[in-house]
Amino acid sequence: MKQAQPTPLPLPKRLREARERNGISQMNLGIKAGMDPSSASSRINHYEQGRHAPDFQIAAQLADCLGVPVTYFYATDDRMAALILRFSTLTATGQKELLASLE
Repeated sequence: MKQAQPTPLPLPKRLREARERNGISQMNLGIKAGMDPSSASSRINHYEQGRHAPDFQIAAQLADCLGVPVTYFYATDDRMAALILRFSTLTATGQKELLASLE
């Protein structure tokens, strides 16, 4: 019997997209997130290639550096990821109004 292939984590793709949107190199992102400069580029590259996954705390630091909510990295659907990004740019009032309009 064939084993089901695991669903690929969305983090590698989303991390790369956010980094490229910000125009920041892998090394500079890693350094900005508090990684050792000698391994920063390699670590970010491994995350983007899906060879390693950052723990949640590191993912949250990367998200903060890139100006995206950490939940964006874990959205498995592209439409949901886009919604998370747009929602995060709204003011608190705008977020409340949007949520109220969906009820």
